[in-house]
Amino acid sequence: MSTIDYSVRDERVRRNVYASVRRRDGLPHHLFANYWRDVHATLCSRLPGLDFYVQQHFDRNHTANLWPMADGLRRITAILDGSAELGFASSEGQQSFGEASTVLYADERNLFSEAIAYFLPTGSLTMVDREEDGIRNGPDRLHRVHVYMNRKPGTDADRWLEDTSASLSANPAVQKWKLHLPIPYDNANPAPPSPDVGHHIEDDRLNLAVAEVAFENARVAAEFFADSGAQKMLREQPRHLDAIGAYRVTGFYTFVRGGIPTTAGLRGSRPAELIDLVGAANQLAPDIVARFAPIHHHTPLSD
Repeated sequence: MSTIDYSVRDERVRRNVYASVRRRDGLPHHLFANYWRDVHATLCSRLPGLDFYVQQHFDRNHTANLWPMADGLRRITAILDGSAELGFASSEGQQSFGEASTVLYADERNLFSEAIAYFLPTGSLTMVDREEDGIRNGPDRLHRVHVYMNRKPGTDADRWLEDTSASLSANPAVQKWKLHLPIPYDNANPAPPSPDVGHHIEDDRLNLAVAEVAFENARVAAEFFADSGAQKMLREQPRHLDAIGAYRVTGFYTFVRGGIPTTAGLRGSRPAELIDLVGAANQLAPDIVARFAPIHHHTPLSD
């Protein structure tokens, strides 16, 4: 595995939205997954102001032994099918995206029964990222987990999460550690405002923090959890958290990076996979890409 840290590439993202989603009841998983990454994603990727956009698809059936949890904490049991992360290089970019996103919200009823958007007005923290491929599109090659942690009020949980994440991410077993510390979710102000989609959640997800943590494989993760640093984290959990849940990632799809839509963002995830598998380099020629590229200009860096 790589020992180079590529986390610097996330520094241009100043503001984030982290969204958790559950597929629409009655919609088969394969239709949901394909629509999300081939239809919904290409629409989202063409909206102005967006600097970064990834989807991570979860495995509903693999929930055991993903992350240790101290006695006395509640387990977050929400059934989720994935997360989307949308990043912006400026407040102007986020505003432009918001003004154009009505068409995106109207599409969400086709695939989601629940969508919850958490806002991070100062962005997320990428502690380490050893993945050389910054535009990954396809099945996840790592053992990657999203750890959902509901923070206790008044315990300085954010400082503990930042310090703990910084310490544990220094372990060479960790391939990626990204920490999301959004502002608390407000059920009285549903987000995103998608019609006919659920936006109301239980208490154990209102003050959520999320850590995206990746290892080479599950065995390496188990060895990491046995280390003294991870055991210290386990002992300190009840002081700062009241509920934890973990979700395993099966697919990682990058649609916009650095303000530029990827091939997956322009054409759809599966067409982008086919271009790579067939070796159709001609499909990436500038004159062909220009026929699919959005016509708007991305917002320059500011604030």
